[in-house]
Amino acid sequence: MKIQSEQVGSIPRRKELVAAYKLFEANKLSAAELEEMAIEETIQTIKELEETGSNIITDGEQRKFNGFPTYCLHCSELVRPGSVGLKFEDGHVRYMPELSKYPFKYSEYAYKYLKTTLENTKLKVKQAVVSPSMLSLIYPAKGIKGYTKMEFINDLVNEHLKEIRTCLSMGAAKVQLDFTEARFSLKLDPSGELLNDFVELINMALVKLTKEEQSKIGIHTCSGADLDLTHSADVEYKYLLPQLLKIKAGNFYISLSTEKNPEQVLSLIQHYMKPDQHIFIGVTNPIDPIIETSEVVRDRVLLAAKYIPVNQLGTTDDCGFAPFADDLGTPRETAYLKIKARIEGTKLAEQILFNKN
Repeated sequence: MKIQSEQVGSIPRRKELVAAYKLFEANKLSAAELEEMAIEETIQTIKELEETGSNIITDGEQRKFNGFPTYCLHCSELVRPGSVGLKFEDGHVRYMPELSKYPFKYSEYAYKYLKTTLENTKLKVKQAVVSPSMLSLIYPAKGIKGYTKMEFINDLVNEHLKEIRTCLSMGAAKVQLDFTEARFSLKLDPSGELLNDFVELINMALVKLTKEEQSKIGIHTCSGADLDLTHSADVEYKYLLPQLLKIKAGNFYISLSTEKNPEQVLSLIQHYMKPDQHIFIGVTNPIDPIIETSEVVRDRVLLAAKYIPVNQLGTTDDCGFAPFADDLGTPRETAYLKIKARIEGTKLAEQILFNKN
């Protein structure tokens, strides 16, 4: 495909896998048994994603048992339950843990999942990882005696870089940072200072990569997706995009299908994007049960092409289909039908755009 089309990451887990993790948490299932089941689920998900016609796939995040923000702290002895997190429309909160011991270190790295994916597909693979800005929320507001915030940040950046570089060296076509907290940060701090801090933190890591490595890095932003709800859809993109597109990455995955004024957003992207950035616009809504037609997707791509050069344009889904592992709101079959519609609609738009050219 001349216009690239990629999923964000997560595919809904089967209820059996969700139930297995609950048994594990209750000490009724061993870590080895859980891992074996999750690997089987991952391999099955890979096969199903291949059947959608995707040219590049993820692992479906089947082994991120709590969800995208905390996989790297799975069974970690460094953290305890925390009180900071993402608050959704109905008031429910997805809490981050709180750091209680130091030095900070991942208990699990995403390249562990990547190895399984690479061994089970011949397609290109994108590995999704948590952003350092999201993980920065685990440092307690009162601090930790003997371990300063800057010492924590340095350890965090080093762990993040280790994960990215290893994924790239193993053969990941892209490494995508999930940055859902970007838009949400503007609800917590409308001044934008928190968002600026997040962007600076991400760039602390990415500036240490080569230009070629940066070209393989993706940044995903959205208004959240959990239990068919969002956390920041009311925050206008005009406050986010100028800072977002300062990140030293080559690819940006920007939710768009549910925006009330998509042309206004596209105009902003056109103004702030750089010549070496590839913009993937969201053309399907993961939390809407209605499956988009390929014609709807086609029209969204054609609209975007009025603002974004075709050689810098791509398509994606607005968000993952189940960023938090226990979210069973979207059937797996619905996810695959939406992915197929995205791919088919992108091809329809591609035919029109390139026939014109």
